Amino acid sequence: MKASEYTKESRGVSGAAGAEQAEGAKDSDDEEEVVHVDRDHFMDEFFEQVEEIRGCIEKLSEDVEQVKKQHSAILAAPNPDEKTKQELEDLTADIKKTANKVRSKLKAIEQSIEQEEGLNRSSADLRIRKTQHSTLSRKFVEVMTEYNATQSKYRDRCKDRIQRQLEITGRTTTNEELEDMLESGKLAIFTDDIKMDSQMTKQALNEIETRHNEIIKLETSIRELHDMFVDMAMLVESQGEMIDRIEYNVEHSVDYVERAVSDTKKAVRYQSKARRKKIMIIICCVVLGVVLASSIGGTLGL
Repeated sequence: MKASEYTKESRGVSGAAGAEQAEGAKDSDDEEEVVHVDRDHFMDEFFEQVEEIRGCIEKLSEDVEQVKKQHSAILAAPNPDEKTKQELEDLTADIKKTANKVRSKLKAIEQSIEQEEGLNRSSADLRIRKTQHSTLSRKFVEVMTEYNATQSKYRDRCKDRIQRQLEITGRTTTNEELEDMLESGKLAIFTDDIKMDSQMTKQALNEIETRHNEIIKLETSIRELHDMFVDMAMLVESQGEMIDRIEYNVEHSVDYVERAVSDTKKAVRYQSKARRKKIMIIICCVVLGVVLASSIGGTLGL
């Protein structure tokens, strides 16, 4: 084989190898780009979920405030109209539905986080998701705690009204006796022997029955949400230590940054002073050199 032919063949092989390498590099870049795009798309979907959950929690908060207004309206009337009671029932049903929706979505996020942690994966995206999940869980529990407190307060006010109406009928009961009656649901124990001898007594008995029915509905609602509330409260409590560690790290990071900025400013001042000293030394050296040169020149001139 001639040298020229060998050279051409070598170039051809080299060119082919280079093309393969270039193609391989391009494929690798494409794969990295696909992974990057997929990850971005995944986080976009995650943040859409976060916004949806946040919107549901805000709706829950608004509904709880509306429930408070309905409670006040019902307690203000001895015999509240059916429309007001129905509105309260609808609100209660909406809260239950929305709360279950939020709970299931938070559970799904929690499970995906646990799966990634089980694979020993650690990334900025995972930390973001954990922080968002923790924040949303805390807000959710805060709203549901407020709802639970609102229901408990309403129950106590209904119980007080029952006790007052029983006193009107001439029946005095202790708080413990009334509580036993409410838990057993046996209202007749206190009302069967009451004589319907006046319009006031009839109205009192009607209100007792109304308030008792309200308490029954209320306790049913509380029981339905109890397991979910305990579950989410335990989750937030378990996240407490992690949140405390994050806050501690953030605070110390801020302190570190502030110290670093302070040290940097000091270094700049020291550097500026050192630079000025160097300039002064150089000027002194130049002046001294000029003086020496003049002296030597004068001596040689003599």
